[in-house]
Amino acid sequence: MIPSCPRCTLENTYPDGDHYVCADCGHEWLMTATTEMDDSAGRIVKDANGSVLSDGDTVVLIKDLKVKGSSITLKVGSKAKNIRLGDGDHEVDCKLDVGNFMLKACYLKKV
Repeated sequence: MIPSCPRCTLENTYPDGDHYVCADCGHEWLMTATTEMDDSAGRIVKDANGSVLSDGDTVVLIKDLKVKGSSITLKVGSKAKNIRLGDGDHEVDCKLDVGNFMLKACYLKKV
């Protein structure tokens, strides 16, 4: 029996290789993964190289980033120590030399 989608809970899912795919929302998950997602476990945040990030890690920027609404540019190689993981689109809360920022993990590399 094919399980319903853990994200949207609809039953329009199908197997694709070693994954299940939801035709309605496009969510993919491993066949070996549990169908019940535990909200207390949190989500896994990975950096640009695929390393798992956790609270307290040190990361560096892999790309220059322009800060919207200001003339500040965060330079490649800038180091952020003692990061905190959060929810939403910008997963990493960190402090750089020029201030506090919420950044996407895809622009960071774990040190």
